[in-house]
Amino acid sequence: MNSIEIGANTFSYDETGSGDVILLLSGWCQDHRLFKTLAPELAKTNRVIRLDWRGHGDHREHDGDFTCSDQASDVVAFLDRMNIERVLPVSTSHGGWANIEVTDRLGTRRIPRSVVIDWIQTTPNEDFFRMIDHIQDRTNWENGRGDFFNYWIGDTKNQDIVNHVKNEMANYSFEMWARSGREIASAYRKWGNPMLRMAALKETRPITHIYSQPFEPEYTQAQLDFASKNHWYKPTKLPGETHFPTLEQPRAVADAIRSFIG
Repeated sequence: MNSIEIGANTFSYDETGSGDVILLLSGWCQDHRLFKTLAPELAKTNRVIRLDWRGHGDHREHDGDFTCSDQASDVVAFLDRMNIERVLPVSTSHGGWANIEVTDRLGTRRIPRSVVIDWIQTTPNEDFFRMIDHIQDRTNWENGRGDFFNYWIGDTKNQDIVNHVKNEMANYSFEMWARSGREIASAYRKWGNPMLRMAALKETRPITHIYSQPFEPEYTQAQLDFASKNHWYKPTKLPGETHFPTLEQPRAVADAIRSFIG
């Protein structure tokens, strides 16, 4: 990975391929390794950059607490430093909150489209918030995190996914997991759900949500209902088994992205 200084922090990133730029952004307590099989697929047709969040990737040190808004500012500063005028941001999970804030700030000229992957689109119930509270409790955070891990992995035998969760994600500190819980809960409390956040963009533009979980038909129907009233929104359901389609079916994800930007 390459390194770049932005403010008081060091960020890791890499790039491959050529053409229009796709920027890959992970969720909290994840990093560029989430895209190890997706990036080569996308690089067949595009210039692909994997950027790690502050305090993630190869540079875990950072200058104190930060928020989703700070993450968005980091991305904007990175794009400016790299002289990237036009980009397709592709985020996973709750990295979507920062992605959509960047999308909002930079407007349709620089970000004409956006992609979010496996990001819970509907308003969560109180059980979700209780699970989020658990990962902010120093006495119980590992059990709370384990509940999420078990749901995300499901019954998969895919060793890339098992390793990503049980080794890569599990290697992040209590402080980062607690921060993620605070920021995720705060975003849902403020906006209700990601679809409502995207509808509040100053300039709406085509956005696709590529996902496998949750499996309940009501979840898919809620997105279809939203799309019927918001023509710019496109849910793309993949027949996967886990929360990690970028590792489980990278070619299908790449094809869905290429079809969307076609």
